[in-house]
Amino acid sequence: MLSKIQSPQDIHSCSIEELVELADEIRKRIISVLSVNGGHLASNLGIVELTLALHYVFNAPEDKFLFDVSHQTYTHKLLTGRNDRFGKIRKYKGLCGFSHPNESDYDHFYAGHAGTALSLALGMAKNRDLFDREEFVIPVIGDATLTCGMVLEALNNLPRDLKKFIVVLNDNAMSISNNVGAISNILSRIISSPLIHKFYADSDASPESQKTLACPSAFFEQYGLTYVGPIDGHDIKKLITKLTALKKLDSPCLIHVQTTKGKGMPEAMRNPITHHGAKPFNPDSGKFLPNPSLKPTFPKVFGRHILELAKKDPTLVAVTPAMSYGSCLDGLKEAFPKRCIDVGIAEPHSVTYCGGLAKNGNLNVVSSIYATFLQRALDNVFHDVCLQEIPIVFAIDRAGLSGADGPTHHGIYDISFLRSMPNMVVCQPRNGRVLKELMNEMFLWNRPTAIRYPNMITEEDGEPLVKRKLGRGEVLALGSGILIIALGHMIEEALEVHQLLADKGIPCTIFDPIFVKPLDENALDELLKTHSFILTLEEHSLQGGLGAAVNQYLIQNGHDVDQVLNKGIPDQYMQQGSRKELLKEIGLLPSQLMTEIENTVILKNKHMASL
Repeated sequence: MLSKIQSPQDIHSCSIEELVELADEIRKRIISVLSVNGGHLASNLGIVELTLALHYVFNAPEDKFLFDVSHQTYTHKLLTGRNDRFGKIRKYKGLCGFSHPNESDYDHFYAGHAGTALSLALGMAKNRDLFDREEFVIPVIGDATLTCGMVLEALNNLPRDLKKFIVVLNDNAMSISNNVGAISNILSRIISSPLIHKFYADSDASPESQKTLACPSAFFEQYGLTYVGPIDGHDIKKLITKLTALKKLDSPCLIHVQTTKGKGMPEAMRNPITHHGAKPFNPDSGKFLPNPSLKPTFPKVFGRHILELAKKDPTLVAVTPAMSYGSCLDGLKEAFPKRCIDVGIAEPHSVTYCGGLAKNGNLNVVSSIYATFLQRALDNVFHDVCLQEIPIVFAIDRAGLSGADGPTHHGIYDISFLRSMPNMVVCQPRNGRVLKELMNEMFLWNRPTAIRYPNMITEEDGEPLVKRKLGRGEVLALGSGILIIALGHMIEEALEVHQLLADKGIPCTIFDPIFVKPLDENALDELLKTHSFILTLEEHSLQGGLGAAVNQYLIQNGHDVDQVLNKGIPDQYMQQGSRKELLKEIGLLPSQLMTEIENTVILKNKHMASL
């Protein structure tokens, strides 16, 4: 059946039995493709029937579906003419793993961060009403979304007379990790109440807000939403019946749908956390394929070392906004549960919470957060940490290109806004050993500090750990004429360029600044005495990154350099793809960098010699 569906209209004439069969085909298609590509597995397996029911009852794209985060839109993509391209989801030049307006008219916004769907939906509904249109607006949110403060702001702004507005609460009792906080407890009380279950089961009438009165908490009714549910999210017939009834209401409503993460795949159901963002796996067993490398990733080095530091330092506390598993804090959480605090999907709150936690100076506080999610807390970093001169350490995970996750997740902007904060330390280790060395010193600097690192395999190299002085870089290869200043893991590309130049008999220097702020000015002053060409290399936006910091230093200090070439992420939005594919697209592979150096420095020198 799936191969014959080109648009949602093709399912409008299906019987319930055919929709059940189609749901099974969709699950098999998702499992087959993700077993090779990886991707958001458990959440997509859990929302198949709900997505089918929505497309069956409503008339998209005229009726607007807005999926919060949108990592759970694989069924939606399969039903909206993208099945033939689904085999390349999360691949270079293929389908995005999130909603993407350039892919389809059925996708209305780029998405990737939690908590935006309800605000966007309210805005779209207002636009509709101002122009007297009649379409339904349907935000699909998760239970974890309710831990995001922006959702409460949107609920507060919800007009009680709003028509054709249906909030779908897809409740699978989880975000990426288990949900935390008071709001998740409210949902638990709704779900577990025998009274609401009996009242709902005995009622065949159209949904009414009176059903909410049987609930222990009238949470949603207080915001003017007619509450319906909970409903079995895998019962297509019941979903269609209730959604059809809701179309008749003349007030905003919320339908509470219970789904199971990983539905249809036992391994994913047993392990929904590990199978949230799944690696390639055996499609029959669901077991992950063996890791081709035995080397650790930067996050794993961070997770292991922060646990070691916590064993020695009883004042160390780590805070995460719902990313304890991804940031490898599970070991710390198990060993010291009171000192590893998950605040839910609440990035601004997490940063300000750290400010309050560390204010008295008797705790060493680490804010563990992805680079892309730190963007959501910029004002909090400024207002509640840096301005207060509170020495919190930001452990910034997923710094650099995010590969398959695409434009909403690339961590390529944080240096630019962190550099602008007075007294802020910004640094990046080139490998796991330097990461551990920076972590050993991070609280001794007594300043707000950002240590950024990618989700990449790294070396720990077994060398003894050394003390890292604040603002001190390191020369890794000494030559003359050409100076390559490379940040963090881009040192690997710099060393390959060094070898390519050496093969041509051209010496060059490789300098790892380690610190973007403060820069190692003394080292730069010495190196500039013997180098006339500078190449800066970073996996970060060129707007405000390492190259900008070096350029600013050169200009302000009157250094006479023949040429400076800044290489990094250009002023464009990068799509998804492997790191190598994306680096190639923007000219950051060693062979491409070598060609650019030849076309500038070497050819120029030959021309000067001929004169």
